[in-house]
Amino acid sequence: MPTKSTTFLLVRHGATATTGKVLPGRAPGLHLATKGVDQAQAVAARLRELSPAPSALYVSPLERTRETAAPIAKALGLRARVERGLLECDFGQWTGKRLSALRTKPEWRAVRHAPSTFRFPEGESFVEMQTRMWATLERLARAHPGARVVVVSHADPIKAAVTYAQGVPLDLFQRTVISTCSVSALTLGAHGPIVLSVNNTGSLRELVAS
Repeated sequence: MPTKSTTFLLVRHGATATTGKVLPGRAPGLHLATKGVDQAQAVAARLRELSPAPSALYVSPLERTRETAAPIAKALGLRARVERGLLECDFGQWTGKRLSALRTKPEWRAVRHAPSTFRFPEGESFVEMQTRMWATLERLARAHPGARVVVVSHADPIKAAVTYAQGVPLDLFQRTVISTCSVSALTLGAHGPIVLSVNNTGSLRELVAS
């Protein structure tokens, strides 16, 4: 890792019509709801308050993350660069299924209480998702030493990154909440990771490592 720490501002995308109802995964064609558009505008304004300002913006390829990143890019004067390592978990056969139906499956207990043991049918495991997300952040830290970098991704990858940085076992990562258009901040450098904030929906002006 570089000597100078990189600060990541991990933004979950805004609300969609299916948020909290369906496991959309990587299925294309899901756009922000009106609420999500408003949330994206609000988080852009919050990120604009930061000094020094973020100098790079990366985004998952899916429509809902790119639409969330658009006002952030405009507010910060940055180009949103697509990064596949920030993708949502591949839910395989569970993609697009209603959460109310998935919760009745016997496998749901493993999803909630032993995610390190679970792989989505014909999809990705939680371990693979966490490893992919963390490797992406390490690579971006090497590319932007000492900078502030905004990353627009999804709830589970952000949750996996934050809990990994805290040293929380993957089997406990479901105890962390990542709300739509919340900001979770961490630094990554030679000293290792430091978590500055989790699920922040207020002002970001006090984000300083003590």
